[in-house]
Amino acid sequence: MSARGGKKKTTKLSRSARAGVIFPVGRMMRYLRTSTHKYRIGMGAPVYMAAVIEYLAAEILELAGNAARDNKKGRITPRHIKLAVANDEELNQLLRAVTISNGGVLPRIHPELLSKKRGGRVKVEAVIVAEKTSRGKGMKRPPGKRNKGKPGRKPKKIAENDKEPSSSSPADDGLGDGFTILSAKNLFLGQKVSLTESEMGKIGSIKVEGIINPTNAEIDLKDGFGTALEKAGGREFLEAVKELRKSQGPLEVASVAVSQATGMAARFVIHCNVPPWGSEKCEDQLEKTVKNCLSAAEEKKLKSVAFPPLPSGRNGFPKQTAAQLILKAISSHFVSTTTSTLKNIYFVLFDSETIGIYLQELAKLDAK
Repeated sequence: MSARGGKKKTTKLSRSARAGVIFPVGRMMRYLRTSTHKYRIGMGAPVYMAAVIEYLAAEILELAGNAARDNKKGRITPRHIKLAVANDEELNQLLRAVTISNGGVLPRIHPELLSKKRGGRVKVEAVIVAEKTSRGKGMKRPPGKRNKGKPGRKPKKIAENDKEPSSSSPADDGLGDGFTILSAKNLFLGQKVSLTESEMGKIGSIKVEGIINPTNAEIDLKDGFGTALEKAGGREFLEAVKELRKSQGPLEVASVAVSQATGMAARFVIHCNVPPWGSEKCEDQLEKTVKNCLSAAEEKKLKSVAFPPLPSGRNGFPKQTAAQLILKAISSHFVSTTTSTLKNIYFVLFDSETIGIYLQELAKLDAK
């Protein structure tokens, strides 16, 4: 080769560029050597570590961006990162012990603070009614006053007062023991959406007319909520579900089927096939599922229904996204309908993370 025809200069590629990642592989190698100097470090270890940390950073940034967009902000703050980590089940489990500076805290109302207030109100009403009834009985004691005036009016008033707490209690405090109402919102036609905290094992004792059961096409009862319904209903409920599988199964996505709630305080169980997260038009399908559940309840002329957090672990819906879509679907359903038999819609929530998300989204619905 001539003097002019020397070797061509080759551009040096970093280890990150050769591995196809953005995070620095060389720096990861240096950190590994510093912290694990007793062990042999393979050539692929820093590449794998850089790729994993890059994926986690991208995932957290995406969720934090969604949280910032939901709060109508153009810049991601530590608060949005805190919400993004807390609302994702896997990230929350991984970073549970991590403190994010200026991230704030999750919205949480201790149930004891609300249950005492509501319990106190019920006791006061009961005392007032007891006093009125005792006075009414005392007026009947003198024999000379029985024929004076119109004695039939006062007992009627006492009877009406006795009936008022019983007629109003199912709407407010009639869910039964172990159910605490945390927040409530009135909708377009006067329907009331309430957030309720309880344990999953008590779902069979809730005093509503219909319970929503999120399931799959086979209408199985394998998840936690379905198992709780099976324990509460017993063999008769399981036989009713088997008959429903034969007559109406398999269910299409977003479709519903209704069975008797034998062995429970409710009258019916509305089974719905919830779409999996990531499927085609899954958000629209979830809204359609909620509206179909409400329509099925209206066909049975039910006055109250109880929703669990619809997307369970099997379909992987993000909790924040699910809460937004479900509340939006319920609100739009009652806006589009002229009349409805439904008066009360309860969300029965079982963990503090889900409670915080639904409280936040219900407050946004109030603002709208």
